[in-house]
Amino acid sequence: MSGSAKGVTAAKMKSRKYIRNRGYGGSVRTADQAKVKGVFKRLTTMWKTLTSAQILAWNKLALSQEGRSVLGSKAKISGSNLFTRLNYWIVACGGQPVVNPPELAGIENPSSATIVCQGETFTFKLDQALADNGGIYLVIEASEGQSNGVSRAHSKASAIKMVEEPDATAIDIRADYVAKNGAPNEAAPKIFFRYYFVNSSTGEKSGTMLAETKWAAAAAAGGEP
Repeated sequence: MSGSAKGVTAAKMKSRKYIRNRGYGGSVRTADQAKVKGVFKRLTTMWKTLTSAQILAWNKLALSQEGRSVLGSKAKISGSNLFTRLNYWIVACGGQPVVNPPELAGIENPSSATIVCQGETFTFKLDQALADNGGIYLVIEASEGQSNGVSRAHSKASAIKMVEEPDATAIDIRADYVAKNGAPNEAAPKIFFRYYFVNSSTGEKSGTMLAETKWAAAAAAGGEP
């Protein structure tokens, strides 16, 4: 089973499937959530204006793509799902939605990353740049600070910065992080990351890479390095 019905949801944890009460979420929405919802609403309305030929073209392309079910298994994706998924990232990167399916070429995953989080310094650096980064954006997601006892909280990460045509130079992310999650501190020093590439022309998204770091206080002036 998968999905929700009649107040319950089929879920999965550590390879075990179970049934839980369905969650409906609260009525409070952040500015980021409202923005994302607005884009999806726009694309849903736009899909209804496509011609029959355009819809058939999207449905045909969707046959070669795949999605994920709520239990994490591979699932077929519809033309409308693919239209929304690709155009969301095109719009997020500052472009205009496309009505005809783009030619998909795939996009490689980012390399590992070096993250420095000490004192007022907070930088993110890819260890290896793309050979061709034209039209590519790097999306960096980070969680709020977590206590030392938390070992895995990547699912709590949310977008803090998008970098156009990223290379292997260090990116200062402190201001972006603080604006979203507050300043790192000793009480909750662990920060979990997700990051990936997005093609701004086609809306293709790479696989998601995971990372984590731990905030440390800056060394005292004149002290040991």
